[in-house]
Formats: sequence, structure tokens, C-alpha cells
Amino acid sequence: MENIDIQLIDWSRAQFALTAMYHWLFVPLTLGITFMIAIMETIYVKTGNPEWKKITKFWMKVFGINFAIGVATGLILEFEFGTNWSNYSWFVGDIFGAPLAIEGIMAFFMESTFIAVMFFGWNKVSKGFHLASSWLVAIGGNLSALWILVANGWMQNPVGMRFNPDTARNEMINFWDVLFNPAAINKFLHTIFSSFILSAAFIIGISAIYLIRNRERIFARKSILLGSIFGVLFTVMTIATGDESAREVANSQPMKLAAMEGLYYGTSEAPLVAFGILKDAGTTETPHLKEFMIELKIPNLLSYMAFLKKDAFVPGVHDLVHGNDEHQIMSYSERIARGNIARQALEDFKIAKKTKNVVLEEELRAKFQDPDFINDYFKHFGYSYFKNPHAIVPNVPLTFYSFHTMVGIGFVLMLIFVWALWLSLKDKLQNKWFLRLAIIGMPMAYIASEAGWMVAEFGRQPWVIQDLMPTHTAISNISSGMVITTFWLFAIAFTGLLIAEIKIMTKQIKIGPKIEEE
Repeated sequence: MENIDIQLIDWSRAQFALTAMYHWLFVPLTLGITFMIAIMETIYVKTGNPEWKKITKFWMKVFGINFAIGVATGLILEFEFGTNWSNYSWFVGDIFGAPLAIEGIMAFFMESTFIAVMFFGWNKVSKGFHLASSWLVAIGGNLSALWILVANGWMQNPVGMRFNPDTARNEMINFWDVLFNPAAINKFLHTIFSSFILSAAFIIGISAIYLIRNRERIFARKSILLGSIFGVLFTVMTIATGDESAREVANSQPMKLAAMEGLYYGTSEAPLVAFGILKDAGTTETPHLKEFMIELKIPNLLSYMAFLKKDAFVPGVHDLVHGNDEHQIMSYSERIARGNIARQALEDFKIAKKTKNVVLEEELRAKFQDPDFINDYFKHFGYSYFKNPHAIVPNVPLTFYSFHTMVGIGFVLMLIFVWALWLSLKDKLQNKWFLRLAIIGMPMAYIASEAGWMVAEFGRQPWVIQDLMPTHTAISNISSGMVITTFWLFAIAFTGLLIAEIKIMTKQIKIGPKIEEE
């Protein structure tokens, strides 16, 4: 890791994190509320009840405010791959670019086309066509998420590709492997279901404000009923997909799982930490590692979640760094050595090609197509950029607390949804404790959503592509001063956009829903 501009790496990561986290403040509401709007409009078309039209149009306005500002941050996010992460874009552009291109050509195009009909087509097109447009906007938005999360899932678990030594790039050889990558499918389902939870919490929270102010009671009650049904259903689905994601992470990113659970020494019959406070900031280089100051564990549950066996061995940070012969876990030192062999083969290939040593060139080219060489050496290629195996460990406290914040809030939201549904069915929604908790549930949902992405991205550090490309090799060759300047410009701009959205949305909520004249 010699001659690395640490300041450039840190600020490039900070700028991307800033953009991604601001962008994600807008995306999950868009993903979930569009389907709820489509359901509301379907009820209106089926029943002819003007109250449902009023409900639909109000939430549609809220969605429009959120969508417009979310697009601005999303465009900047995609440009940053070329400006700040050009080495990454070169190394995997043939693979990473494909789903992003499909997202823009197919999904975003469909969403942006029909959104015009959705907003401006009332009384200008038939009810059926307008309803179809609302559903297509919802489907298009979630298809956009699919392709973006396919790209992100490939970074977490690179499949369906081969390395071309002539171009020093990874190239896609099986599109379907990339699309149906278990990491991508689990990430997509877990992300959209959790976004539906956030949307349900948002609708219930805003509706609770109306009930506290004794306004729009029919509107609020109907919105809470639909939101609670949506929330209960997709909380269950989120838990199910989270369980499946744990098994995928255990297989493809065991270090992330160890960090999520604060597990330093692997164990069979591993318990799941329901709640814990880490004691100190020990490192993997010391014999006495982190311990929990306070902990509440569920026996055997982590082993079962990870491998569907209550007595399965779950490796910890120490096992992955130093290896575990009993459980056939290769140490990071060995993986560094194997990665060096693969990297040296690439260097030798470049020299052979430059010196026109055709025999050696063909021999080495064949090596990069040999499954044994790929499995034994090339899949450890990224480890060659490290000398210290202890550097290949994520920030454990940050990952651990982010994960448990996400899970803890998820269960609180589940309580809110079940309570909301019960009160709706019993016609007792004026319960002041419920209404206060429902309002608090809105920011909690956003915190949980952001925490989930922190687990996904911080938990896989220091990799930008798992095991193949470290983050510090992916950056562009630009000045750190330029990145610092744009970081603060973006911070000011995004904060301004967020304040603008809150003010516009607050104004719209104060105005409230209304029936416009036909």
C-alpha cells in the first residue's frame, strides 16, 4: 500500500457516502408509496368513492415532491463513478455498466414516461389508462431499484465474469448469473420490502398528525388502515428476506457477518446477539480482543441463521484473519500470498506481450482461463494489494451498532403496525399514545433504512469488489483538494435540497387533502 494518498481515498469515500446517504433519504419512500398510491387509486376506480380519489391525489403530491428531489441526487451519484472512481469503472465497466444502462433505458424511462400521465392525466385520459399509468410508475421505480441492486450485489459477490489479461478488465460471460446472483436477489427483495415499511410508517405518521389535530379524520383513518396492512405484511417479508440474506453473507462475506455480530472468535452453536455494548476497541493483532460490556444473546440462533444447523461453526474475525485448519479456513496471509501469485502472473503476461514473447504470452493467457488457477489464485487477486492481513477487517463497532440499530427499530415498527391495524379494526385510533408513537416511527424508519445501508457498505470494507479490488485501488488520479471542495459543495447543495423538500412537504401537509372540481 505504498504511495497511496490516504487523504484522497478518505475524501473520495466521504463524498460518495454523503451522496449515497442523501439520495437514500428520498428513494425508499418513492419505492413504497407508489404501490400504495396505485392500490388507493384501484380502490377508487372499483368503488367510485371520491374519498379515495382525494386520498390518492394527496399522497401522489407528496410522492411528486420526494421524487423530483431524489432524481437530482441520483444523477450525481452515477456521475461519481466516472469522476472519483475511474479505476473501478475501468476494471469492471463491462459488468457494472450493463445493469445501470438497462436501468436508464428501460426502467427509469418507463417510470418517467408514465409519471406525466399519472400527475397530469386526471380527467384527460380514461380512468383505466390513468390507473395503468400509476401501476407502471410503481413497477418502473422498483425495476430501477432491481438493476441498481443487481450492480451492487455483483460488487458484494462477483459472479458470471472472467478476467481478460489483455485488457486487465473483468468481462461479463453470463448475464443470467449476474442477474440471478443470490446476493443481488436477496439485496433487492430486502431493500424494497424495507422501503415499503418506511412508506407505511410515513403514511401512518402523517395521518396520525391529522388525527391529533382533529383534521381529515376519514382520510387519516383510511390511510392508516392501508398503511398498517402494508406495514405488517412487508415487515414479515423483510424479516424473511433478512434471514435469507444472513445465509448469503455467511457464505460470500463471512467477515461482514462476524462484524455484524461482534464475533471475534468463531464457535459452534453460535448465539445471536440480541443486544450488546462492546467493551473496548481492541484490534485483531492483540490476543485479548473486544468483549461485550453488556450482552443479551439467543443460544444457537446465529449458527442456525447462517447455515441452518444449530451446531454449525460460525467463523469470527480472528479465524478469518489467522485461519482455522480444523474448519478449513484459509488465513489472510495465505490469501495475500496466493493473490501475489495471480498478480505476478499478470505482470509477467504484460512483459511477455511487450517483449513479443509469444510462447510465454499464450501460456500465461491460458492460465487466466484455467479454472484451477482461477479458483486457487485469481479469486484472491485483491489480497495482493495488502501486506498486513489485519488491515483487511472492517470497522467492527460501526457495523455491529448499525446492524443492531436496524433490527431493533424494525421490531418497534412492527409493533406500531400491529397496533395500528388493531386500533383501525376496533375504531379506536384516537389513542394518544399510539398517535405519538406513530409520529416518532417516521424518523425511526429513516434511521433504520440508512443503518441498513451502512451495514451493507461498511461491512464489506476494505473491498469495493469483494476479494478482487480494494477500495484504495479504485479511486481516480485526481487531487484531494478537488474532492474536498466538491464534497463541501455537495454537502451544502444536498442539505439545501433536503430543507427545501421538508418545507414544501410541510406546506403540502398543512394544506391537506382536498377534492378538486371535476
